Amino acid sequence: MEESQHLDELNYKHLKNKQFDVAILPWGACEAHNYHLPYGTDNFETEVIIKQSSQLASEKGASVIVLPIIPFGVNTGQTDIPFVINMLPSTQLAIIKDVAKSVFSCGIDKLLIFNGHGGNDFKSIIREVGSQYPQQLICTCNWFQALKQSNYFNHPGEHADEMETSLMMYLYPELVLPLDQAGNGQHKKFRVHALNENWAWAERKWSKVTNDTGIGNPHYANADKGEKYFNDLCQVLSKFIIDLASTPNKDFYNY
Repeated sequence: MEESQHLDELNYKHLKNKQFDVAILPWGACEAHNYHLPYGTDNFETEVIIKQSSQLASEKGASVIVLPIIPFGVNTGQTDIPFVINMLPSTQLAIIKDVAKSVFSCGIDKLLIFNGHGGNDFKSIIREVGSQYPQQLICTCNWFQALKQSNYFNHPGEHADEMETSLMMYLYPELVLPLDQAGNGQHKKFRVHALNENWAWAERKWSKVTNDTGIGNPHYANADKGEKYFNDLCQVLSKFIIDLASTPNKDFYNY
């Protein structure tokens, strides 16, 4: 039986004298994903991806522990959509402060926030919390940005698109409605052109941008695309986890 890397599956007997190099905090969201994907899509995807990636990393010697996922994310632009659960950045800050204090007190010196939701942005939080722990490292990654999606999908989008639909069709086909029930994911852009580029930003009001809550056409999705993307993604992420675990904090900038 393979040894679990997940805290909620382990017991005190196993953990009492155990040391880990990295604690991983998965973070998702609870939000509408077009008409055909479940509200928990970000959580379902993120949990399976980190489970596989951490297992691959462990098999190559990385010592990591995966914490329970935080299932709510920043959805301030979607509060008028029913049952979208919004978590403010200030709440995220409080959670990360407490989690960092807990894992660092156990002797772990690296915390990775493993993000699966585009509305979450942890950079300023990491700066604030990290300033309290000069000897430890806090970092984050967005798994959905780890690979170039155009290498896998015909019509990459942003939300409930071909990528997410393909991934869910592979991982949780029982939770995906038939694609003839999905919206087309068409969306509006800002009239202020700079806001459609990378150097200017404003939050989008989701119900004004999209009719079906999706951004990107899901109708070209299939499980085979999801399987290939998932397998390649987990390989890339496992290498990142291995490198993170094996690099001492004191040598982090000596490349």
